[in-house]
Amino acid sequence: MKVAVVGATGMVGNIMLKVLEERNFPYTELILVASERSVGKQIFYKGINYTVVGMQEAVDQTPDIAIFSAGGSTSLEWAPKFAEVGTTVIDNSSAWRMNPNNKLIVPEINANELTKEDKIIANPNCSTIQLVMALAPLHKKYTIKRLVVSTYQSITGTGVKAVQQLENEYKGVKGEMAYHYPIHKNAIPHCDVFEENGYTKEEMKLVREPQKILNDRSIAITATAVRIPVVGGHSESVNIEFENFFNEADVRKLLNETSGITVQDNLDTNTYPMPIYAEGKDAVFVGRIRRDESQPNTLNMWIVSDNLRKGAATNAVQIAEYLIENKLV
Repeated sequence: MKVAVVGATGMVGNIMLKVLEERNFPYTELILVASERSVGKQIFYKGINYTVVGMQEAVDQTPDIAIFSAGGSTSLEWAPKFAEVGTTVIDNSSAWRMNPNNKLIVPEINANELTKEDKIIANPNCSTIQLVMALAPLHKKYTIKRLVVSTYQSITGTGVKAVQQLENEYKGVKGEMAYHYPIHKNAIPHCDVFEENGYTKEEMKLVREPQKILNDRSIAITATAVRIPVVGGHSESVNIEFENFFNEADVRKLLNETSGITVQDNLDTNTYPMPIYAEGKDAVFVGRIRRDESQPNTLNMWIVSDNLRKGAATNAVQIAEYLIENKLV
């Protein structure tokens, strides 16, 4: 099993390597791939010094699986070239997510859609993954009618440049800016670029991607995405209107029994999800589960997850594990 990690020198790429090691992923050969400026760099991993190679060299080595975290333009150019030589690509960018010919996969929800013919598989947006993990069992039981999502997103979703900006601002040092404004002691209601409708791309991902993953375009969704000065993970305030009546105790029980979900919801002990405790973990944490008293059949929840783990690297590795376990590569 020959596996390539494309974007191995980046923030998500580093986490991917960590996740592969933690999960004892069954590769026999590992190829670390990055952009031309990183070619030739050495990465010490699991006792071995790996030399980072370029894209064409990686294609020439015909890996069985290539896990991409290298940006949309890179993926659009190179994922088809890997696919042409028989490699199955799992792509973490937004490049293929809404393409009707590519599947958008969260393994706990819809991995059973995958076949050997799927050569470019899309990994959903980080905010989408944690959202649909909590929504899927509830939609199956109660049928979601409408969803209002507000996100409070970690700077790690922007990348190393944003982390450096926050660290500089902590220290009072002037430096390169990842955002239009200071992020320290601030909240910026601007994640990704604005579209013509006044929503950002990040907000529209939260509208379109859950509908595709849950295979239900009838769910009405609206979102507001906000960047906040935290590192540990993304948080989401979610208001869900169902077609059918629900019981709060049943909702907690259902979520508790869902693989990948950890319910943290005890008001007596002030127990609820927070990014400071989600960092470095693979679970999606759900709490503040309560009925919306302003209208019927409506629920409020608070969802937190490490956006670099389940929101990116872990989900991609889980897809790869599913492909191997089911002999799809």
